[in-house]
Amino acid sequence: MRLGELVIDIEPLRRSGAFRRVFAAQTLSVIGASLTNVGINLQVYQLTKSSLQVGLVGLVFGATLLAGLIAGGVLADRSDRRKVILGSRAGTALILTGLAVNAALPAPSLGFVYVAALFAGGIAGLGGSALMAAIPALSGPKLVAAAGALITVTSQFGAMVGPALAGLVASGPGIAFCFALDAAGYVVGLTLLWFLPAMPPGESSDTAQHPLRSLADGFKFIKGNQVVAGLLLIDMWAVVFAMPYALFPQLGTEVFHGGPTAVGLLYTAPAVGAFLGALTSGWTGRIKHTGRALIAAVLLWGLAITGFGLSGQLWLGLTFLALAGLGDTISEILRRALLQHYTPDRLQGRVGSLWLAQATGGTAIGNAEAGVVSRLLGGSAAVVTGGLVCVAGVVMMAVAMPKFREASLRTPSADELKV
Repeated sequence: MRLGELVIDIEPLRRSGAFRRVFAAQTLSVIGASLTNVGINLQVYQLTKSSLQVGLVGLVFGATLLAGLIAGGVLADRSDRRKVILGSRAGTALILTGLAVNAALPAPSLGFVYVAALFAGGIAGLGGSALMAAIPALSGPKLVAAAGALITVTSQFGAMVGPALAGLVASGPGIAFCFALDAAGYVVGLTLLWFLPAMPPGESSDTAQHPLRSLADGFKFIKGNQVVAGLLLIDMWAVVFAMPYALFPQLGTEVFHGGPTAVGLLYTAPAVGAFLGALTSGWTGRIKHTGRALIAAVLLWGLAITGFGLSGQLWLGLTFLALAGLGDTISEILRRALLQHYTPDRLQGRVGSLWLAQATGGTAIGNAEAGVVSRLLGGSAAVVTGGLVCVAGVVMMAVAMPKFREASLRTPSADELKV
């Protein structure tokens, strides 16, 4: 493989004006999301002096996000996906405007923040499911891996620069300006996405079916397709058993003896590795044995997390976390591409929403699990144990699920096979 083939593939941006609009709007969204997340956390803490209240606001958003993702998957397969995307963007812009106005008041309302989080989570879920379902049509089915890599690189870029920018804005112009900037970004994004083509449901879509029956069909498809089921299962081994983020404050203080600075570096290192992974992901759409590459990427995550738990020195721990972030990004790109390749268009919304919901919920469960195991075994032992469980689970999957192991983007897609 030539060096040039390692660089992130930007072919979707060259070929598709619609995808260019999505990429630009998504870049604005991920940076704006950091502004809002930091702004809400700061505002709630300033109003209440309670970290519990900060966590509760996040819980409200997370719960409605999960509900919105699942409902959005059904809606995305029964409606014009363009209208769902635009409607969710417009709704989010209105909520952000309300948050900006509330924050600018002499006595901001905590209750309004909770209500905003409630609606924002649901609306974000609706739009996220529709956008994911629309990507194969906008980029072209042969470029789903490249499109996924480009979407991923925007997320990692936002994770690296967004929080720092939010801190500067919040400490300067103020929290209200954080929300206002995010709202402005959504308005710009809405303008860009307005020119997307219509994406109505195809003739094979069951638009007259009851929504619950429609959702059940999505579960039935996943259960009957070893590749798609494996894509959800392999992620669970990684995020449920080998998710160390909740332990970073403890490890940064007690193991690496670096205080807040070390904790900040621990959170930054995976994002740096993930960003580098996305930038060097050009090979992901060209490799023949996609399933095997995915298995290797998740094994890299598990082994790197194990090495992080054993490291004992900050520089070595950061190196392992960067490797873990790289493996995680490659895994996400390949999982997204295989999921969209093996799922027919009529089911893209439902299957994609269940994948997104599983990833969101699994991360929360994984952080909670890490905290429980840490109480029993200690921080470092919890990390090592989780990494080894992840490795063992992935190896068992590779042996027990041959169709998943041999999955490839070079095979005919689900729509080409009329699945």
